[in-house]
Amino acid sequence: MRPTHSSDKEQSSGLLRTLGTFDGITILIGITIGAGIYSTPNIIAGYQTSFTTIITLWIIAGLFVYIGGLMYAELGTRLPETGGEYVYLYKAFGPFVGFIFGWAQLFIIRTSPAAGLAIITADYFEYFRPLTPWAHTSISVLIIVLIGVLNYVGIRQASYYQRLSTIIKVGGLFFLVIMGIIMIQGQENLMEAEAAAVSELGPFARFGATMMLIVFSYLGWDRVGYSAGEMKDPRRTIPWSMFIGIGIVMLTYVSAIFLYHYVLGFEGVRGTTRVAAATSIQLFGTTGAAFIAISVIFSTTGSINGTMMTAPRVYFAMARDRLFFKWFDFVHPRFHTPSRAIIAHCFWAIVILLARQNFENIVAGMTFAVLLFYVMTTLAFFKFRRAGTGGNGVYKMPFYPVLPAIYMLGLLTLIFIRGYYEWEKSLVDVAFIATGLPFALIFLWKRKRASAD
Repeated sequence: MRPTHSSDKEQSSGLLRTLGTFDGITILIGITIGAGIYSTPNIIAGYQTSFTTIITLWIIAGLFVYIGGLMYAELGTRLPETGGEYVYLYKAFGPFVGFIFGWAQLFIIRTSPAAGLAIITADYFEYFRPLTPWAHTSISVLIIVLIGVLNYVGIRQASYYQRLSTIIKVGGLFFLVIMGIIMIQGQENLMEAEAAAVSELGPFARFGATMMLIVFSYLGWDRVGYSAGEMKDPRRTIPWSMFIGIGIVMLTYVSAIFLYHYVLGFEGVRGTTRVAAATSIQLFGTTGAAFIAISVIFSTTGSINGTMMTAPRVYFAMARDRLFFKWFDFVHPRFHTPSRAIIAHCFWAIVILLARQNFENIVAGMTFAVLLFYVMTTLAFFKFRRAGTGGNGVYKMPFYPVLPAIYMLGLLTLIFIRGYYEWEKSLVDVAFIATGLPFALIFLWKRKRASAD
């Protein structure tokens, strides 16, 4: 049976094509710049011994992601349909792989960040008012609910907040960096300081652990294509969103890491879990904490919102292909959004939040699972390029097949390092994804039976 998400199907689905290039850029930046740049630098400093090594790894990871962005830009123009990677994997490898991808999206990959980021948001509310554990959890849940309501009532309303939060988060980070560079004139440069790694892992394992954290900080750029069915001109919007958005994210991250280490030095970065706040306080005094707290709140909620603008479209697309609960195949008659898919996304994110209640526990293994599907998507890319999928007028990434081969090699390297040095955790991650296998068989059987009827 053919997939049912063709271009004609998109036009009759009820989803509104309202998103332009600026929206695509803000979605990418809004999802990507979340908690990573605030929560990982101190851990990374514990794995490495010098600022030079750290900044080099951030740049390498940024270039690595840029290659992935070029590849996803081509995929998005070849198959400009709602669902993003789900569409690519479905059409390349069939409904079984498509279902497993969508299952992992709902039950770990995309809902876990919403739960974790809601917790970080509540943490920064405590700069303004102390919270009891009950109040902290309640605020975390309320954040998910409010962003869910915003997305429920319309993609346009959600995109407005995405623009606002992106401007504030990027503007706040750049303000911190630019004003910081001005104010550090004459101060001692602490970037030259070096220190022994605090981890007992060997150099190769520490490299792998560092890269996993940095890649986690960059996650989000791949989701622009999820909303292709709501873009005015996806074949133009997706490539430009990738080129500009990833470039802004990379510049923002490298600038922030530079300032953290210049102001705080190695031991200073290692010694705080809120490195951006510590840097801001060092530069601007007591007002720095409030400034960075507001920036982080917009950053994390913008990331939750960006994911909610994209991930539920996967569940919606799966239901249209009769690979998920029929209940998800619903567009709200008034708001023109996949409202039931949004409700499910919020519900499961809240379940994860209440069950685990810890940022590190929530995001553990998420990056590893994402990398596994990146490998599958890269294989799909090679298949579509050879087949000429999408016809004429599609964007083609340069230096094929060298760049996608480098990207694939990088993915496999990170997966091997994680699988070798943390094989028990890796097996748990794979087992979690594998819980979808019996459900895949059930849905495929029901789908086949319906087609026969």
